[in-house]
Amino acid sequence: MAACVIRRTLLSTVNKYNRKHAISVLNVDLNSRQTPNRTRLSCSLFNVQQKRLMSSRPEGKVLETVGVFEAPKQQGKYETGQLFLHSVFGYRGIVLFPWHARLYDRDVTPATESKSTEPPGAHRSKEVKGKTHTYYQVLIDTRDCPHISQRSQTEAVTFLANHDDSRALYAIPGLDYVSHEDILPYNSTDQVPIQHELFERFLQFNASKVPPFIPRDTLQAWQEKNHPWLELSDVHRETTENIRVTVIPFYMGMREAQNSHVYWWRYCIRLENMGEEVVQLRERHWRIFSLSGTLETVRGRGVVGREPVLSEEQPAFQYSSHVSLQAPSGHMWGSYRLERPNGTFFDVRIPPFSLESKKDDTPNGFLPGPFTSLA
Repeated sequence: MAACVIRRTLLSTVNKYNRKHAISVLNVDLNSRQTPNRTRLSCSLFNVQQKRLMSSRPEGKVLETVGVFEAPKQQGKYETGQLFLHSVFGYRGIVLFPWHARLYDRDVTPATESKSTEPPGAHRSKEVKGKTHTYYQVLIDTRDCPHISQRSQTEAVTFLANHDDSRALYAIPGLDYVSHEDILPYNSTDQVPIQHELFERFLQFNASKVPPFIPRDTLQAWQEKNHPWLELSDVHRETTENIRVTVIPFYMGMREAQNSHVYWWRYCIRLENMGEEVVQLRERHWRIFSLSGTLETVRGRGVVGREPVLSEEQPAFQYSSHVSLQAPSGHMWGSYRLERPNGTFFDVRIPPFSLESKKDDTPNGFLPGPFTSLA
């Protein structure tokens, strides 16, 4: 049974919960501003009536306690083995290790040293300074994957295949990147609280530690071997008319095809409705500039075959895609066209981001399964 989609309103109230509040899997109203002293946080796979807390149970469903909330960390970072609920998508997960990225937020301009550059012709060109921000590599509980698949891809972390097919990709299901503020930490007495094929290969239970799940040597070896293809270094964010777009690019490697070098990147994008008006994504418009001097324009309906609706109840949609260039670097930028309930349209900017290659060392030899071929 999956964890519920945790609404942003929980972020302002979760600190009011004390450590004895149980997390259960069935039904909670996060619109209510009331925080009863002995309230269980619970989740649902059905629509919840507003201003009612645990008001009804679907026939045949029972509450299942999964853990106890901890206070979210305002300072510092979460350690390997920390259990959590995702504050936006609601799935259960566990932290593997942190990444320290540079966040380029076009809505603010922090006074820091690092600067984001833009290609000529990028929209609303301006200097953007970055600040350090913590993300985490995490495992998603496979029991929750079917219930979040319409809002977030659970096979978003992909690798190039190690054979002659330059377009073959492999994914590790249930692997994700989560921002620090999206972590809602909890603890559990269960020695295997997360169901994932890599859980027991990467982590082991140790009751004397806090959190009680410590990394195996296998996890460290996997991280070191695949660091170039897993590393999260830059995050780009921009908000237009209450729609926030966050982009994270990843370099995947280089392959040879038809006597030329082809460089591959994947990029993860999250759209989030920060307002109250329901909107639907209808079109995408990309501009892709290559160091070789080419400028490509891509237009199309929706994204990854979908036209997601962003509402207060389900404010976010996250997906990954790929791009290849016949040059070691380039830039991308663009916009999404969204539709309002009254039939009018507006454009939302996609923040410009660079595509940078690294010293190519093809990932091989240590990619523990499970794998899903995307070729």
